[in-house]
Amino acid sequence: MKVALLYPPPWKIPAAGDANDRSTRPSESTGGDVGGPASTGAPAEYQEGDLDADFFQIPDGLLSLGAQAIRAGHSVKVLNLSNFSWNEVERVVRDLAPDVLALSCWTANRRGVGYVAALAKKLHPNCHVVVGGPHATPLGAEMLTFHPSIDTICVGESDVTFLELLHRLETSGVTRGIAGTIYREAGPGSRIVHGPKRANITDLDTLAAPQDYFPTHILMTSRGCPWSCTFCGAETSWGRGFRSNSNDYIIAAIRAALGKLPVQQIQIKDDTFTTNKKRVRELCQRIRDEKIRFLWSCDTRVDVLDEPLLREMRLAGCQRLSLGVETGSQAILDRIEKKITTEEIRAATVAAKNVGIKVRWYMMLGNRGETVESFEETRRFIEAVRPHEYIFSCLSIYPGTKDFHDAEKTWLDRKVYFTGDFQELKTPFDCDERTLAILDAFFRQNKGLRTMHTDGVAEYRAIAERLGPHHAASMDLAASLYHAGEFDEAEQHVHTALALGWPAPGLAYNHLAAIAKARGDVDGMKSWFLRAAKEDPQHWVLVNNMTRVRDWLAAEGRTKNLPLFLDVRHDFQLLERPAQPTLPGPLAPDFAVWREPSAAQTDPAMGGPVHQGQGPLQQPWVKTPDQEGSGAPLRKRLPVT
Repeated sequence: MKVALLYPPPWKIPAAGDANDRSTRPSESTGGDVGGPASTGAPAEYQEGDLDADFFQIPDGLLSLGAQAIRAGHSVKVLNLSNFSWNEVERVVRDLAPDVLALSCWTANRRGVGYVAALAKKLHPNCHVVVGGPHATPLGAEMLTFHPSIDTICVGESDVTFLELLHRLETSGVTRGIAGTIYREAGPGSRIVHGPKRANITDLDTLAAPQDYFPTHILMTSRGCPWSCTFCGAETSWGRGFRSNSNDYIIAAIRAALGKLPVQQIQIKDDTFTTNKKRVRELCQRIRDEKIRFLWSCDTRVDVLDEPLLREMRLAGCQRLSLGVETGSQAILDRIEKKITTEEIRAATVAAKNVGIKVRWYMMLGNRGETVESFEETRRFIEAVRPHEYIFSCLSIYPGTKDFHDAEKTWLDRKVYFTGDFQELKTPFDCDERTLAILDAFFRQNKGLRTMHTDGVAEYRAIAERLGPHHAASMDLAASLYHAGEFDEAEQHVHTALALGWPAPGLAYNHLAAIAKARGDVDGMKSWFLRAAKEDPQHWVLVNNMTRVRDWLAAEGRTKNLPLFLDVRHDFQLLERPAQPTLPGPLAPDFAVWREPSAAQTDPAMGGPVHQGQGPLQQPWVKTPDQEGSGAPLRKRLPVT
């Protein structure tokens, strides 16, 4: 079967130069909600940057469904349309003409999902439209009511459910009664029916790994979270509890991923990576024993960390640790059922800093019980503990969470997710107007990634001594020495890092080029940049510096004594090149050509291996390293009952 899995845009994005449509009420015939919001475009209050930068990253679940379908023998296209104009979306859906169209639905792109579903039915009436994802799972019945073009909703973990649906469509054509689905019963009234509940997959190793088929820097090694914070929908999506792949499976997935990526960096995006500390320690030891050299980050909780584990993670390549801290107020932590203490936050942060792992805190505004006093407590806590980075976001009421269900008891009507054109329902749970005004003013001045703490030469020397010979520790020390003007010693440590197998040599050559420039050695600078461009060009900092040097040379900067600023940094930030399907890059001219299933793995139209030499400067959309977080502020509650 011809199976297209698409990640739709949030709404009908106008083409360049076109006005945003805020006037026409959409209908099924034009590709939109039935009785939906009056605008098909962005919300009236929307500003560039309101969508979290991570929104444009294709959901790992969609890649997993694609991997299962390819292994089962289907012809598969997985395309990321998250920033495509509506004209482009129409062309893609028209030209693909799939037998099955699967759409990933999150709260932020729920409207786009409805528009694409209706468009597909209009252009291809016999196409079976199936929708899944964290927004569709708790609101599946409502989605079928508001979107007649959707045929089936897949609930929760859908890998096996989706394969059964494809098998039914290919054989009998009867899709009623599949476990884990919601559907319409044929006949008068088209009654909406919930199929039997499907048990979660007990052995995740039975699943095909997305890394075997797609070039993705995202890796999931587990599913689920044993905790149940009030704002989080993980339990709704994955069910209660924690399941993980074996370390054999994970090592194979890492090797497959690194073989397709131009930059040897991976983001582990488990909900709570270190839930099983023994598993992670053994995985890190395997990475070291097998000499797999790459840089990685992970997300976890502070109460499942200790310094011995963090040391093992660091030696295995961990560069950045993202922690869900949310607040510095113990009272708020208790109200949101975080089940951690501020002392645990402090201890985990200090332990990670001691081994050189960069600590990023994710913070929230507007949680239940928030007051001016609790907010000030949070600000003081950040100043006292000093993570390397922090990002504030505003509470969003996601369907399926405890916040959502509790809000429904008093002030929220779930229909607003189908009648409102807001991006996400970012609203304080229960704070008063004075608190809201203070939170809003703070957020507008402090949105996005914020830097708090930067280690210096003394701290990096101490880290290097604790760890022993380690490429990343040598690079950190080299950079701090460069910024302190100690160029000779900085150069020595860069060469040490390279000798120890630093997995991003282009950034090391960038350091050496900057050192040469600082000494007045322009030819040496050019030589290092040329080597970087030849061996490892896929780094945002390197590309920017080379552009500056090119312009400086063209302006005869050496003879005219013009200033030349070079950026020297190597922090863990991927150059997220917009290659399909991981990010919404350009499609190949033959994107709609359906190949035999055996060819799907290298199909360039669906995101084949990325080759060095495809320079990022030629791409139309690049997420820069510091482009993080959502700029969407809190808003007053919508007038719903």
